[in-house]
Amino acid sequence: MNLTSPLKRREFLKQHYGDLSAASITPWERVTKTIAGERADRVPFDFWAVPEIYQRLQTYLGVDSNLEVEELLGTDCRKLAPDYIGPAPIEKEDNSYVDTWGTHRRQVENSYGGIYEEYASFPLAGAESPADIYNWKGWAKAKHWDYSTLAAKARTINEKTRYHLRFELGGIFELSWGLYGLQDFLMDLIENPAIPCAIMDCFTELFINMAERALEVAGDKIDLVYTYDDIGMQNNLIISKKMWEEYILPRHQKLNSFLKKYPVKIMYHSCGAIYSLIPDFINKMNIDILNPLQPQAAGMDMKEIKDNFGNKLAFHGGIDLQKTMPRGSVTEVQEEVQKRCQVLGRRGGYICAPAHHIQADTPLENIIALYTTAREY
Repeated sequence: MNLTSPLKRREFLKQHYGDLSAASITPWERVTKTIAGERADRVPFDFWAVPEIYQRLQTYLGVDSNLEVEELLGTDCRKLAPDYIGPAPIEKEDNSYVDTWGTHRRQVENSYGGIYEEYASFPLAGAESPADIYNWKGWAKAKHWDYSTLAAKARTINEKTRYHLRFELGGIFELSWGLYGLQDFLMDLIENPAIPCAIMDCFTELFINMAERALEVAGDKIDLVYTYDDIGMQNNLIISKKMWEEYILPRHQKLNSFLKKYPVKIMYHSCGAIYSLIPDFINKMNIDILNPLQPQAAGMDMKEIKDNFGNKLAFHGGIDLQKTMPRGSVTEVQEEVQKRCQVLGRRGGYICAPAHHIQADTPLENIIALYTTAREY
């Protein structure tokens, strides 16, 4: 690709999928049909990346906003988020801070210029009883976000065409151990489960309250609610399936039962080797879309996943961020995209996207290759 200027890069993207006027149906129609297990005019695409990649793409393409980047990449999904109006993050003398969820973090920079948040401490590590959890003054509250602007934001996003809009909540297990410490959290699930369960209960109720406010205000504008919990590692689950069923599953069931009162789809995220839990995601958690399908994780064979679960579940993600996107050639990226669309997109049911946020070590040429590969069936 001889794309020597932002203008030529924009023209190149518009010649592929970055021209809204060239589409026969709206992005919303394309994603809606796909989630329903039908074939649309082509496989829908989504984009998520760390802020550094968004900024580099703005410069690379000569545009001023993330929405312009996403339009040129020809993506079909958009994020809809409320404005945070709660207490300001607490800044510490060591440059760490307490964020909107109450977790204590610090920023670190890697060799590729990416900024990441690490845990600096665990505010609830000293809790001795569930009462200490419930009485903690640092809990985030649903009222810390302003939902009244969601409908107006949706109209702005959909000004040129209608996109498929998702509203993100959070991770019940993941944010909970972030307040307590992963090792102690896992140990106490065995020896003293009352405390970790109390933390997860608080987050469950918070997410239900947040979802209720958002869906009551902008329910007809929100198409999908996104929740997450990383319960998989590269080669196995973080905890046993039995412990997941006993402690984590019931809380997601409670949250999802509430969400199903509204006409929205549920997308659930867990990285890692989670193949053994997919039947429970379908039959017990009642999700509609599974993300991110980490290709390099053990047991995550895309053909087997599609063959066994594709009639009950849609998929989102699947493009490798461990090898192909950061270190592969343009041709290798294109070949992987084609393979995913052919396998996971067979009979519909697949939204092509990176298997997590594109990281700062990814060449921009590979990103362009991902979003200009043929999407038609």
